[in-house]
Amino acid sequence: MGKVAREMVEKAGLNVEELINKLIAAAGAEFTTFYYYTILRVAAIGMEGEGLKEIIEDARIEDRNHFEAIVPRLYELGGELPRDIREFADRAGCPDAYLPDSLKGGKTPTGSSLKDLLTVLVEAERCAIRTYTDLCQFTAGKDPRTYDLSVAILNEEIEHEAWFSEFLGEGPSGHFRRGKPGESPYVGRFMTADHG
Repeated sequence: MGKVAREMVEKAGLNVEELINKLIAAAGAEFTTFYYYTILRVAAIGMEGEGLKEIIEDARIEDRNHFEAIVPRLYELGGELPRDIREFADRAGCPDAYLPDSLKGGKTPTGSSLKDLLTVLVEAERCAIRTYTDLCQFTAGKDPRTYDLSVAILNEEIEHEAWFSEFLGEGPSGHFRRGKPGESPYVGRFMTADHG
């Protein structure tokens, strides 16, 4: 634990235990989203699904990167990940991104089932945007390190939402897929090891 790091955040008037709980919820959401996006990526088959696979993969690996970037900050502040994976998943700040019923049994995503898949993806990203906007507002002016990390993750989550909402016909995203899957252009500087 970074004793002075925590002390400075407390002196700035931030409730560190509340911040730790928010970071655990965010880390849990990233971890479970990585897991569920693995399933959603596998389910993206056929002509239409194949085009989504790479974009799901970018978001999936970047969500893993977000988890990896949050964990050190959690421990620096004196927190820790729950020891039980079930408890950790239950504390996730976003709902599970379950495979839609319309795609169970290896069905090819077309028409409404493709829209179901995209809706799960875009709603997961929207929850993440709300999570990191809240973390930014909570830490602004009081915890520069967590704030900076939250802004970096928020930027990537906004791009993820734009990618998926474009497929739903909500307008052009203006964003392109990464040069390589999981590049994390904003969060990469927070990574403790090269995960790319």
